[in-house]
Amino acid sequence: MSNGIGPAEDRTLASRAAHVIGRTGLAMSGAVSGTFVAAQLVRFSAELFDSIGFIALMIGIGAAGFYLGIDIPQPPPDLAGPTKGNLVELFGANGTFLAAIATLISVWAIVFDEIPSRIWQFAIGSWWVLGVVMQIGAGAAGRLRLGRKAA
Repeated sequence: MSNGIGPAEDRTLASRAAHVIGRTGLAMSGAVSGTFVAAQLVRFSAELFDSIGFIALMIGIGAAGFYLGIDIPQPPPDLAGPTKGNLVELFGANGTFLAAIATLISVWAIVFDEIPSRIWQFAIGSWWVLGVVMQIGAGAAGRLRLGRKAA
């Protein structure tokens, strides 16, 4: 059974498929993260948070952040010194941490039926948004760096 695809090409195809499946799973994790933080903020019952548009935005931004920001492409060795690549990774990792801690606190509050004070609600929402924006920024910076190298 010869289809013109050798073992090296099969591995590449399998590797690409695994990468897409893994990144899709990360995006779904980001969407779940956004759902929990949005649910906690809706429980706060502020007018701004109590809309389907806000919830959809949180889910979409979470999916984008986890899709782009967790799997940051490594810079080619000749493009950047050792610190530039590490800073992008550190930025993305800190974003992941902030988003995850905000999600963890939100899940805890929902499970134990707690409603944090107004300042904590603001902090939780801010940490999550800042974390996801950091993930998206790091992912975009890593991809732009690779794009410049290819050009």
